[in-house]
Amino acid sequence: MNDVEYRGRAAYLQNADTLVVADLHVGRVAASNVDAPLDEGADLVDRIATHLDAVDPATFVVAGDVLHVHGSVPTGAVDVLEAIVRTAESAGTTPVFVTGNHDTLLDNLDIAGDPVVTDEYRLQDGTVVCHGHEEPGGASDEEPDKVDTGETTATGTTRYVVGHEHPAIRIEGARHACFLAGENVYRDADVLVLPAFNRAASGTLVNQLGDAMSSVVGRLDRYRPVVVGDEAYEFPPLSEFAAML
Repeated sequence: MNDVEYRGRAAYLQNADTLVVADLHVGRVAASNVDAPLDEGADLVDRIATHLDAVDPATFVVAGDVLHVHGSVPTGAVDVLEAIVRTAESAGTTPVFVTGNHDTLLDNLDIAGDPVVTDEYRLQDGTVVCHGHEEPGGASDEEPDKVDTGETTATGTTRYVVGHEHPAIRIEGARHACFLAGENVYRDADVLVLPAFNRAASGTLVNQLGDAMSSVVGRLDRYRPVVVGDEAYEFPPLSEFAAML
């Protein structure tokens, strides 16, 4: 995955000119019914704006769990989504919301700016962005024109980019949100697992080897953790690295 620029809980896919994040969980703080020091909406919008300004992508995709819904849409969630859409469009970027398991009500919302809302989204380099809670079909009604940018699998898919897992890793006692990068691990394609973009979402520690929640991801020991600090630190596969943690 030499074309991936790892950023703070976001990935810029250079070959597709696309910025991808996952698991915004807009409304999580409001739904928790506890006092929180984090202004969730402002934090999400400001950090997205910073990434968009830095990489200037053609497309901005949220890989599922745009909302944090348990029965109803949390108060203020639509305002936050509209602010995200405005931020993307002001940057000259097309916003796309891929639905996740928390997004059952997303299609019912009237979001100003009319972002693309879809179950999965295929990028111009053959990458399919989906949430990962269900088996992907491998295509999208909204897919852009394809270009020949490299080898593809029999399905035409070079890579799957997913969320859902909220991966995190503990190194020397400190907990870090992390990416997981796996080569040729699902349908003969690579898989990139994104950390939760919402900093209020608890991460799932990957230190103990086992299977992920998502069938797309499968066995975690095949994946390399990537932690972003002052720079991106790429570690060996968990099958080799876990014993050193």
